[in-house]
Amino acid sequence: MNRNVYISLLIMILTVYFIRVLPFLLIRGEIKNKFIRSFLYYVPYVTLAVMTFPAMITATSSPWSGLIGFGVGLIVALIRGDLFTVAVSSCAAVFISELFLL
Repeated sequence: MNRNVYISLLIMILTVYFIRVLPFLLIRGEIKNKFIRSFLYYVPYVTLAVMTFPAMITATSSPWSGLIGFGVGLIVALIRGDLFTVAVSSCAAVFISELFLL
């Protein structure tokens, strides 16, 4: 393999290692600040939303069918709240909208 590949792998390993180890080294006690606690509480949800939303729009052949599936899923989630029902209704909405939009 090329030497640059090993250097790149070493840099990636160190970056991931420091991101995971530095909080344990820098923060000894419990975090008492309400703002920081609420910020850290919502980070996983925001990260998931940021990764999922563009994929919903670009996974279909038309961005409109992705938005329709997202809207139907949002409405069903607010009414019912069941993950299986939301997933099936979103998929059905995308399927039906793809039939009529093409």
